[in-house]
Amino acid sequence: MQRKTAQDFDQELLILFDAYVHGLVDRRGFLEKAQKFAVGGATAVGLLAALSPNFAMGQVVPKDDARISTRMVDIPSPAGYGSIKGYLAQPAKADGKLPCILVVHENRGLNPHIEDIARRLALEGYLVLAPDALTPLGGYPGDEDKARTLFAQLDQTKTREDFVAAAGWLQTLPQGNGKLGTVGFCYGGGMAHTLSVRLPNLAAAVPFYGNHPTPEEAAKVKAPLLIHFAAVDERINAAWPAYEAALKAAGARYTAHQYPGTQHGFNNDTTPRFDAPAAKLAWDRTLAFFGQTLRS
Repeated sequence: MQRKTAQDFDQELLILFDAYVHGLVDRRGFLEKAQKFAVGGATAVGLLAALSPNFAMGQVVPKDDARISTRMVDIPSPAGYGSIKGYLAQPAKADGKLPCILVVHENRGLNPHIEDIARRLALEGYLVLAPDALTPLGGYPGDEDKARTLFAQLDQTKTREDFVAAAGWLQTLPQGNGKLGTVGFCYGGGMAHTLSVRLPNLAAAVPFYGNHPTPEEAAKVKAPLLIHFAAVDERINAAWPAYEAALKAAGARYTAHQYPGTQHGFNNDTTPRFDAPAAKLAWDRTLAFFGQTLRS
């Protein structure tokens, strides 16, 4: 089956889908508004299916890859929901202690794509933890629509504490070298930004198209930042100039890249918004950044 790309869809439909994914439009509202794009035998339901993730198509590292070891873990989170589950991945054979990376999912919990991201990083020689914010609601349900609905029910104050607890737990594992970085996507990009202002000992943060903290919080950023933006992503990009000015004023170390022609979610290779050249460039930059900040 040939992979569809963003160029196969009207830009207005892509913006509508982004609103749907982020809870600004419900399923019925999406289908009603998408109907005008359903031409040539297509249906609104078919368009939604075509835009939604295909996890098998996007998988890079199989679950049973012998080069890595993975398991689910339970992490205490007394200031959050009490505990949070996470997917821990590491090389099957490692020489010495490993740098640590916390991977933060989008607003659907720990789905197969994020587990795959964790395995990709483990293959690069990292000790990787991908927590599931949906733990208190039963965990990722296996259905993206259900996951979004559940995600909206979370108390984000507690959820933030769950991620802080997960980061602290990961950093204390004996097989780690004590250096901690984080990477997140969409909601997870916003959480990577949040951790950069919450964790004074964070060594690196890589937000992909995530919401920014308030400019007043920029002075708390101690970790170097590598920030990736989509070009067609007004919802996220509008807040960047004010936050960048605050980072500059605070003397924070950051590098920001915007990828021409890309949509929000361009790194997610399970959906048509995936942009292969931009994703490869952003990922190569991410790996180089983690190499510089976590291995030295």
